[in-house]
Amino acid sequence: MKLPLSVGDLSFGTTEKDLMKLFGRFGRVVSAEVVIDRAPGRSRGFAFLLMEGGDKEVIQTLHTTTFQGRTLTVKVANGRWWNTQRPLHNTS
Repeated sequence: MKLPLSVGDLSFGTTEKDLMKLFGRFGRVVSAEVVIDRAPGRSRGFAFLLMEGGDKEVIQTLHTTTFQGRTLTVKVANGRWWNTQRPLHNTS
């Protein structure tokens, strides 16, 4: 089962690679995308991940965890923001 996740309150320096390493402990990260603001070209402080496995254990463990000096918000991605057909950076 694929689990779409929304991760908020990220440090502006957090990369997809950082998230793949952190979330990869709980299952296979299929894709990850840190949302970038076009004008300044920096992170908007949130990301979307698609995971296989890990189920909701990843949410219970990482929600409110401090990562790179920020307290993360991790939840199942809302349908308004997430479309599993959306092209993301593939980690394969």
